[in-house]
Amino acid sequence: MSKDEKTDAELRREQLTRAPKSDEGGAAPRIEVTEHGDDVTRIDVADTAAVRPGEPG
Repeated sequence: MSKDEKTDAELRREQLTRAPKSDEGGAAPRIEVTEHGDDVTRIDVADTAAVRPGEPG
């Protein structure tokens, strides 16, 4: 399969798992996007995200 035939999700997973010491958890979705009426889009950090914004601790 060539690069042109891969989906965006496949390319993202490949990029995030290519580094040494990386694992499948690094490629897991980190956000949840929901669209509501009137052009409102809500973006939340997924509860299952291995990496979260904010201070480490």
